[in-house]
Amino acid sequence: MEIPAQTNIPLRHALVVVTGASTGIGAATARELAKRGFHVLAGVRQDADAVAIRSANVEPSRLDITNEAEIAMLVKRIADDPERRPLRALVNNAGIQINAPVEALPLAEWRRLFEVNLFGHVAMTQALLPRLIESHGTVVNVSSVGGKVAMAGYGAYAGSKFALEAVSDALRREVADFGVKVVVIEPGAVTTEMTGRLAIAAERISNGMSAEQHGRYDALMQAVIAQARLFTREGAGLPAEAAGRVIADAIISKRPRTRYTVGRDAAIIVRLARYVSDRMLDGMFARALKRYLPKALNLHHD
Repeated sequence: MEIPAQTNIPLRHALVVVTGASTGIGAATARELAKRGFHVLAGVRQDADAVAIRSANVEPSRLDITNEAEIAMLVKRIADDPERRPLRALVNNAGIQINAPVEALPLAEWRRLFEVNLFGHVAMTQALLPRLIESHGTVVNVSSVGGKVAMAGYGAYAGSKFALEAVSDALRREVADFGVKVVVIEPGAVTTEMTGRLAIAAERISNGMSAEQHGRYDALMQAVIAQARLFTREGAGLPAEAAGRVIADAIISKRPRTRYTVGRDAAIIVRLARYVSDRMLDGMFARALKRYLPKALNLHHD
């Protein structure tokens, strides 16, 4: 028996799942959606994060998106909702970032990054799509400007985001007739805790490189680390709340755009990638990288 779509439910009677809600964009999105009246099931991995995010309309849920049992528990929580609220949206936000040259990043790290940034989102979508079809809901996939342009050192991360963009396009075309909307969010420079972790991960990968790889990529890795440290120290990006507002607007919209950039830098880079030749982009990114090398040396002596 087909369940009728529930499209005009008041927000206070609708659920939204946000993955990766411990910090950054995920936490900001959970709080913004709660403010707008949704009941948010916020995916977190640590008890301390659950305590920090919990509020009247934010219910933390233990969730590792690579863990089938924890996904199944969330599905059961939604099915057994005491108020029988529909699931209005899934925000696939959880992610990790590791920046290193293609040659130097161990294959196990590639697999781990894709497991979280791509396959985990596919698993969540497969698990919750039947509920979203019932409600004519929305899938929001948080990609990155790196899903459009891959700079040196971003091969693995951008590769996972390029793949997420492709999956999003296919999914959007597959479920449009069922009333489900699929939205991609492409943030540029947003200040989150991930930026600080990026520098630590880059140093770890650099320490494991061979002598030959050090000779080839030391300058690149120093620039990657310097960029992450300066970004964290100076807070150069937009606050995570800016992305949270964009995501909430997309969920509430009756006809959202298929893609939203977050930040002026993201809008510019996406436009450049559309109209500028690959060789010209190569030169622009190479010059940008060189600007970080003096800063890398200064940071090394701090």
